[in-house]
Amino acid sequence: MPAFFYKTKINSAKFIGTVFTLLFLVSYKPIFQKLDPIVLQPQALTIIPKEFFIAKVVDERTDKSAVAWLYPISNSKQKLVLQAVDFKGGAQLAIQDFIFESLPRDKKLRPIVVRIKECKVTETAVAPGRVEGKVAVALAFDLMNDVGNIHLTDYRLDTKYARPDNQPVNIVEPALRESFVSGLKFFNTWMNSQANDNPKLAKAVKVSIQDYHEKPEGDTIYYAANRPLNWNDFQEKAPNSKYAATVFPSLGFDEKREIVNGVIKIQLSMKIYVPKSACWVKDQDRTDYTLNHEQRHFDIVAIVGKRFEQKVKAMKLPVTNCDGPINVQYYESFREMNHLQDQYDAETHHGINTAEQERWNKRIDDDLVALGVKKNNS
Repeated sequence: MPAFFYKTKINSAKFIGTVFTLLFLVSYKPIFQKLDPIVLQPQALTIIPKEFFIAKVVDERTDKSAVAWLYPISNSKQKLVLQAVDFKGGAQLAIQDFIFESLPRDKKLRPIVVRIKECKVTETAVAPGRVEGKVAVALAFDLMNDVGNIHLTDYRLDTKYARPDNQPVNIVEPALRESFVSGLKFFNTWMNSQANDNPKLAKAVKVSIQDYHEKPEGDTIYYAANRPLNWNDFQEKAPNSKYAATVFPSLGFDEKREIVNGVIKIQLSMKIYVPKSACWVKDQDRTDYTLNHEQRHFDIVAIVGKRFEQKVKAMKLPVTNCDGPINVQYYESFREMNHLQDQYDAETHHGINTAEQERWNKRIDDDLVALGVKKNNS
């Protein structure tokens, strides 16, 4: 069998270059290290919250791509290049886990939401062999509420550090950790100072109501069972009118508020009143019957005022908007007052219908007794 031989001419320069390239690829190591994600290390804090616990953390940063832009360690003189580095598991989960593991959580206390407004570390090469880092952390603290969170206060800390560019980037995690620890300590101090006096942190609302009185009596008559109207109270000149007399009773209240040991105490002073300068009577109509009809207008307002008091006292007022339900009920009572006044005049024909007037007299007296305004003399 014939033998076949193949001859190959080798370009020695090309061969040597190829071998060198392969050796370089085998022995090549990256110039820059790949930075690992940042892992916040929990630590037992010296503070024990007595007014709150952290319920959750929310990330509200506009840029969530990373938390740090850092220079890796270089093993050459090549120009350093920033790397984007994030928390392991993402900022929201990492910070929340850190807080949950570092700070006691008594869920019987007020629930607080921590909103991350900013969390950023940026390094700059400021000189040959030297790197400077800027740490910016901004937090917002909200009180959780059934009707919506209530913003309480804000915290911000801007710090700097410096390191040689050939040393490990191990200063970033402690710097961030200390920023969050400082924020928690700040908020704990803020809560301790505000818990008893800040209306946003009130735990309950207590209402007390009393009748308003003014001494000496001026132009305004404030309702009292032992102070009925008399003809001297009708001080306005009588106009040319088809009616015999007119009064203008109304209701309102003054409000005082204070916070004592975290309880909002509201004191209402009820004003059931008639201005003398707005009341008038024709001379020929100054009779007991006419005066009784006008007195009953005043009594109706007193009845509505007492009903208003009862409804307010029965309310379970929210601490976040305790005035809201009170004001709503006031406007409802004001409408009730106007409705009853119109009904009273319509059914009695402004006092002309004596039978209806007597029926209303009894109805009003019964209501005044039932509400505790008058004693039952029967």
